Amino acid sequence: MPQSSTASRASKPSERLSNIKGHMEGCNPTAFHKDNVPQAPEDPLFGLMAAYRKDDSDKKVDLGIGAYRDDNAKPWVLPVVKQADEILRKDPNLNHEYLPIAGLADFTTAAQKLILGANSPAIKEKRAVSFQTISGTGAVHLGGLFLSRFLPRPTNQPIYFSSPTWANHNQIFTNVHLPIKTYPYFSTQTKGLDFDGMRSTIEGAPEGSIILMHACAHNPTGVDPTREQWMELAKVIRARKHFPFFDCAYQGFASGNLENDAWAIRYFVSEGFEMCVAQSFAKNFGLYGERAGCFHFITGAGPDAQNTIGRIGSQLAILQRSEISNPPAYGARIASLVLNDPALFKEWESNLQTMAGRIIDMRKALRSKLEELNGKEGSWKHITDQIGMFSFTGLTEKQVMRMKDEAHVYMTKNGRISMAGLNTKNVEYTAKAIDKVVRETQ
Repeated sequence: MPQSSTASRASKPSERLSNIKGHMEGCNPTAFHKDNVPQAPEDPLFGLMAAYRKDDSDKKVDLGIGAYRDDNAKPWVLPVVKQADEILRKDPNLNHEYLPIAGLADFTTAAQKLILGANSPAIKEKRAVSFQTISGTGAVHLGGLFLSRFLPRPTNQPIYFSSPTWANHNQIFTNVHLPIKTYPYFSTQTKGLDFDGMRSTIEGAPEGSIILMHACAHNPTGVDPTREQWMELAKVIRARKHFPFFDCAYQGFASGNLENDAWAIRYFVSEGFEMCVAQSFAKNFGLYGERAGCFHFITGAGPDAQNTIGRIGSQLAILQRSEISNPPAYGARIASLVLNDPALFKEWESNLQTMAGRIIDMRKALRSKLEELNGKEGSWKHITDQIGMFSFTGLTEKQVMRMKDEAHVYMTKNGRISMAGLNTKNVEYTAKAIDKVVRETQ
């Protein structure tokens, strides 16, 4: 072999190394070092879902998911949603043009009537404005952003919400620069509402604070105030000149009755509060992935109320435009068809009763099995006292980990379970697993 050919091959690795070094020296280092951008922790709920999917046990039970499942543990497309979808598909005028900034008017008008009541004084007096949002999450965010910008308040005055609450509340309000504080809500002793703690903290909050409240089916506890307690809270909030912010993700899904689940909101409106409401159609329509929601702002009664709500709406439009420009159409069109058609609306109410009824049945079955196993009547009464999709079991984090590791039953580490994950095929197995860890683990 010629010497020059050998030398040529020998030089190639060193040339490549030299080229690589040159490229590396020419690269600009990132400005986003780990000190500036630390690795964020995985979202606990989505991490739980991923762990469940990887589990190959045929006995595994998913009690973490915040979505309705039928008795076969399958997602349920509401029959009325299928009907509305069919109507949309056959509509020759259907297109994919942008919606207005405030959303589909037929949807927001119907959503407003649904949550406030068709005969609401706020609607009659034209002192309410509504914007279609990216489900309930987007509604909470839009409300938080507006209040952060425009509600007169002392510097660093916080927004108060329940402890515990939906985990995303913390991130949403932090991201819009509203300091957060909590009020007591769940009593570990009674496994019910700590009303005295809730009331006294709200009473002691700085005057004019924002008070976020779950309208029904509190997430994660499933514990709601009674009507008398709501009335007492309204007195305290009025006396302290606080601003009420309702988050409503479960209207009709909680009790099966749309009017009943909106009672607290309607009562506050009837009492003349200036307030806002975040409304989701994910749970009660099963439109989880379509992100259909609404944000409502209601100003107080007065001679200038219509001008006030007009100004508020104008600023909400600017905020909405800068963030999403226009909301998505499909979910809003489905919900709008149902809300505005009497026959479809009646069918939807029946679908809601099916979902709420199955969850109530699972509460009864789980409590019955648990008390049958421990022989203590009333020891799991809180399961049936609580309402809606979720139940706070009272299990400790250690017990929850044992449930996952030994029985393949998945729930959030605070002991919250989704009642929709239970069915006639797994409720006894789940009850036995709970009974076992309660007996063996403190």
